[in-house]
Amino acid sequence: MKRITIRLPEQQITMLEKMVEAGEFPTVSEAIRDAVRMLIEKRATRVLADSDQLSF
Repeated sequence: MKRITIRLPEQQITMLEKMVEAGEFPTVSEAIRDAVRMLIEKRATRVLADSDQLSF
């Protein structure tokens, strides 16, 4: 796995930590990975279709 660094507002970090404390996720990192997976599932098809249109 590759590591990246992101900056988030304190309010978002606090909410992620509360989700971990509530047992929604084992770690903040896993919560962020889940959010990224959902974003990719939601938008990947459109992005790939747009990139196919640009191919020559």
